[in-house]
Amino acid sequence: MSKFTKFLGTAALVVTTATGAFAADNLTISTWLPPSHPVNTGMFAQLSEMMAEATGGEITTELKNGLASPPAQMDLVLDGAADIAILFHGYTPGRFVGTKLIEIPGYTGSAEAASVAHWRAHEAILKNLDEHRGVKVIALTTHGPGQIHSNKAINAMADLNGLKTRLGGGVSADVGAELGLVGIQVPAPKVYETLDSGAADAVAMNMGERISFKLNEVAKNVYEMPGGFYRGSFSIIMSQEKFDSLPADVQTALDSKVFGETASRMMGAVWDESDVAARKLTDDTADNKIVTASAEDQAAFAKIAEKVRAKIIAEVTEAGADGQAAYEMIVKEMAAASGN
Repeated sequence: MSKFTKFLGTAALVVTTATGAFAADNLTISTWLPPSHPVNTGMFAQLSEMMAEATGGEITTELKNGLASPPAQMDLVLDGAADIAILFHGYTPGRFVGTKLIEIPGYTGSAEAASVAHWRAHEAILKNLDEHRGVKVIALTTHGPGQIHSNKAINAMADLNGLKTRLGGGVSADVGAELGLVGIQVPAPKVYETLDSGAADAVAMNMGERISFKLNEVAKNVYEMPGGFYRGSFSIIMSQEKFDSLPADVQTALDSKVFGETASRMMGAVWDESDVAARKLTDDTADNKIVTASAEDQAAFAKIAEKVRAKIIAEVTEAGADGQAAYEMIVKEMAAASGN
């Protein structure tokens, strides 16, 4: 079993020091994803283990589902109702602009490499936009290449025109508009019922969600663009007030051993593993089919990707950061994280 996905249970242990027992700080982690989703079983499970190990057991965690809707997670942490939460930036259009840079199509590399580059570009350039004001960003990640999963066969890019498609917001909405998709926005947990009811014909998601949201039952066709139509940006945030209340040595241990690039890399690797597992399931399911875009359609989409890229770079620059420099840094750091 992979080191990135196995559940390590020591995060909830009570640790006793040589001088006696102490009360651990128990952090509430809010999740809006299904219990079996890799965010919970892989990312948050490992994050909990990493925090416990780095602090000698002084940090424990409790995962809670249903505390608030996906778009309300930021407010949940700001209000102190949870200590840690995951944000999908596309759910709050207008608030997050810099995070859209990692979502644009055309990058080459894994989710792990993209997550590392996401963090490095944030620290060097994009954090000055202060889009997460009021909370502490402890990791940034992006899922693997986003594809189109549909309940009817798609054999060419032209077949996407007019397709009622659940789009998560962010760059997926920009790309969807260029492709002629009719966008429907519902949170990820509602995708299965939206497709099953016929309210949507398709959904834009990474391959791994075919397992998490049972797309092999309601979206049996995948139209795959090599490199993806987009990616999806997430941040893991923590209450700044809660972090500041922790002992100084605990803060130092978390910042130096867990938070930042370390946690971001781990989370990206979990996304990659989920994509591999879901592709295998799709290949092994008799009535599921993956159609890869033709060379002609790939060339046509490259022009769309170039247009979307220019649009997002301009948005970031207008917001107050050097969009072109941040984009070039992401390309460079993805290559470096990939060993190229």
